[in-house]
Amino acid sequence: MPPTIHLVRHAQAVHNLTTANHNMHDPLLTAHGKNQCLDLRSHFPHHDSIDLLVCSPLRRTIQTTLLSFEAEISRNVRVIALPELQETSALPCDTGSSLTILKEEVKDKPVDLCLVTDDWDSKKGKWAPEQEAIEARCREARKWLKARDEKEIVAVTHGGLLHYLTEDWTGSVKLQGKAKLPTSHPEGTGWENTEFRSYHFVDGDDENASMEETSESRQRRGDNNKPLTKAEKTQLRETVTKKWQTQGYEKASKV
Repeated sequence: MPPTIHLVRHAQAVHNLTTANHNMHDPLLTAHGKNQCLDLRSHFPHHDSIDLLVCSPLRRTIQTTLLSFEAEISRNVRVIALPELQETSALPCDTGSSLTILKEEVKDKPVDLCLVTDDWDSKKGKWAPEQEAIEARCREARKWLKARDEKEIVAVTHGGLLHYLTEDWTGSVKLQGKAKLPTSHPEGTGWENTEFRSYHFVDGDDENASMEETSESRQRRGDNNKPLTKAEKTQLRETVTKKWQTQGYEKASKV
């Protein structure tokens, strides 16, 4: 049986404070972000059943994982950095550090970088900030997660990527276009910092490995709305991605 996946958005990082900080390369968490991790550690209800931790190799997601899931790490649950979970744009804040730098930074930390390639931070080819490339690597990430033997997995990633990963674009446009944004809820995502949601894989969908949010997860966050139809999801996706392209967060796929 495929595992249950608990998806988590990283805690507040320095670039979340203002769009001016988007020019910062691979920023770290703020003091408030570290406190958010402590809150997540206290309120996350599934610590005892988690048997794998997965994170984007960017600094803020690695930090969020190590600070929020100390209980799992203390009982030797693996932490695997999965480059397919990196953020969608090629802005400096969404571009990871080189593998050489990462190895030095985590040499004393329980983070497995075996899946991180030398070109993972290139933002070219497979890693390009283009809709087709992002969809392909999210599909690859879902298939990788679905094939794991573990029963419950935490995956810590990014606000924009989470919409592609879940194929759920609800809430992703509610703050777009506003000049001043709440520090915990930046432009273009429906996920708060350190928000978590739980997912099961859809039966019989091995090719795309689609996920659907569990009813318990939807109830926990107070989402009682009727799920969108496939056509509505497609329309919302197109609206959001066109907006992100206009804002420079993504490039249109090459024809």
